[in-house]
Amino acid sequence: MQALYFILSFLLPLVVVVFLLRALMPLVRADFRNPLGEFVLKVTNPVVAPLRKVLPPGKRFDLASIAAVFVVQFTGTALLHLFAGHGFRLDLVLIAGLLGLLLTVLQLYFFAVLAYAVLSWFADARYNPAAQILTRIVEPVLTPIRKVIPPLGSLDLSALVLLIALQFAMRLVQNLL
Repeated sequence: MQALYFILSFLLPLVVVVFLLRALMPLVRADFRNPLGEFVLKVTNPVVAPLRKVLPPGKRFDLASIAAVFVVQFTGTALLHLFAGHGFRLDLVLIAGLLGLLLTVLQLYFFAVLAYAVLSWFADARYNPAAQILTRIVEPVLTPIRKVIPPLGSLDLSALVLLIALQFAMRLVQNLL
């Protein structure tokens, strides 16, 4: 049972991240016509396509993708609770699911900002499809920070400030879990 719990607790955030990307990419107008976008579409379509019959897509908000994120997160959290021997209590599953989803979103942005900062050191990285998606996801969060802390010459500290803030938020959420 512990082995199943370990495997599921490792895989759940990865699967949720893929579904989060499916929900985030239309919001930031990222292009799905690249290898990463195609991967996200193919992996998430079995869950999103049936939901789309009930929840049609909007202009920027894909309600079916957002619903799929919650379905995957709460299903995974319920399974984790069952494998851990906690039984199934809806209130605990909902709270743990929401906190787990919040933690996964913070981790997604932490690693996206970190990868974005590292890729900014390389001139050729701007033409990489994954880097273009990272830029679309990270720039809307970095822009308000840059208004408060403008770049110092060629040194942009906004990513560092955001990484510290995300790390702080992740610790707060982990303490609640």
